[in-house]
Amino acid sequence: MKESIKEDVRNSHSLNAIIKDRIKASWDLMAFSDMGGHNYRYRDVAECIEKLRIMFEAAGVKRGDRVALCGKNSSNWAVTFLACLSAGVVAVPILHEFQPEVIHHIVNHSGSKLLFVDANIWEKLDEKELPGIVAAIYIAEFGMPLSRSEELTDTRNNLNERFGAKFPYAYEAKDFEAVEDKPDELAIINYTSGSTGMSKGVMLPYGSIWSNIRYCLDNIDYLHPGDGMVNMLPLAHLYGMVVETLHPFCRGMHCHFLTRLPSPNVIIAAFAEVRPKLIITVPLIIEKIVKGKVFPMLEKPMMKLLTHLPFIDDKLYAKVKASLIEVFGGQVVEIIIGGAALNAEVGGFLKKIGFPITVGYGMTECGPLITYTPASRAKEGTCGQIVSRMEMKVNSPDPENIPGDLWVRGMNVMQGYLDNPEATEEVMMGDGWMNTGDMCTIDADGYLTISGRSKTMILGPSGQNIYPEEIEQKLNNLPYVLESIVIDDHGKLVALVVPDRELLDKESIDDAQLDGIMADNLAALNKDLPAYSKVSEIELQSEEFEKTPKRSIKRFLYQR
Repeated sequence: MKESIKEDVRNSHSLNAIIKDRIKASWDLMAFSDMGGHNYRYRDVAECIEKLRIMFEAAGVKRGDRVALCGKNSSNWAVTFLACLSAGVVAVPILHEFQPEVIHHIVNHSGSKLLFVDANIWEKLDEKELPGIVAAIYIAEFGMPLSRSEELTDTRNNLNERFGAKFPYAYEAKDFEAVEDKPDELAIINYTSGSTGMSKGVMLPYGSIWSNIRYCLDNIDYLHPGDGMVNMLPLAHLYGMVVETLHPFCRGMHCHFLTRLPSPNVIIAAFAEVRPKLIITVPLIIEKIVKGKVFPMLEKPMMKLLTHLPFIDDKLYAKVKASLIEVFGGQVVEIIIGGAALNAEVGGFLKKIGFPITVGYGMTECGPLITYTPASRAKEGTCGQIVSRMEMKVNSPDPENIPGDLWVRGMNVMQGYLDNPEATEEVMMGDGWMNTGDMCTIDADGYLTISGRSKTMILGPSGQNIYPEEIEQKLNNLPYVLESIVIDDHGKLVALVVPDRELLDKESIDDAQLDGIMADNLAALNKDLPAYSKVSEIELQSEEFEKTPKRSIKRFLYQR
């Protein structure tokens, strides 16, 4: 089945036009499934959207108002998000792993009127800390553990009756409508951090999301309505939300959400069932599969010998490639890695066997795409070329050879940080340019290479943004810690700590006692951190960290 987007929709700049056209065109196709659970056809998505709009109206939620979503990936999460977009309601996605006080802060700071939430998360929240919401609604079945509106309560209790009154005969494709969005109209507020002190609400307009999805529709040409997708990345993260979910939905594809912890075995079983052509992921998942399934086989004595024999090694690598394609479901055309660079050993091996893998680059502030190139044209070590409707330049005297800050501008770029003009001014450089904070070079063919992250962000195991400064702030307040930095040590977070030797000597604390104190510090630190940003160990340093003239730690000296 070929792409069936109407020409007038293709040429418009309306996200909701694409969504509406797709729902009507794919009415009887499967849209969303929770693996081992709930299923939605496109017609079911439309009907659920209509029912949610009835609830929005009863709650007094109007176009431009905010609605927060906090829960694990699920079909209902995706449908609720689409209900917000199609009604002109601003969605506020919140990572389900955030601590309760952070969730309270984001809901309040965003001015959200409703909170859609998982039951186990709601149990940890305090409704007195959420004075501005009209109701809390369970994502799983849309029940309400909290309602401050009699009209909303009555509407929810009689929702099917209200829906039947609105559509008394039948609900058909011609009945589905969506508001006509404008490119500069606010669509999403996505918070980049889990700390109340550093949280920044990225304001993304409809035009940014449309531009990202339009690029995917125009440049990934091997996908068609009815194709399957395995959805592993957090829906509350722009990469998982836009590229891995909204984009395939707007193609008429069938998204399958993992309902269990995405371990390699669970993911491989999902690939075998869905047989996806495209896999969107972060480096850690690919690295675990290759290191766990392929490298051990190649380490056997006979395999080692064969890889060093002329001609035979090519045949062997072809067989390895075929077996790896089968591990990913047997039909994979391309794997797109985002968020961070692939492990050099794994990346080099995949290139050697001709595996179809490519690396893209983006950030929340660009909704998220900045660069991408298909695997067939990918250059090793680069992140591809600038996407459509975007420009980039490196602030350097020699952009090809001397790294400098990457500046971008275009339709994907955010409107700014919600109620934070200082942070907005720090990155917006005038004339529409935004400083990404990443140190890069650009070659003569326009391929981008990231030399380092001046913003120090670490990518979590499932695409979460981890800001080491937040963890360090907590750690530096614990007993006998003079200073610290948190680093990514091959997929685990390690805290390098300089102890306060002067205080230790003063209080006659020996090394054995210090080890015990640091073990207690580690436990206390992790108690207040989300699962994805917990620190695995503390390594004591014998000397203070090397500093710049401004007394900032030279972090690059301590990376691994």
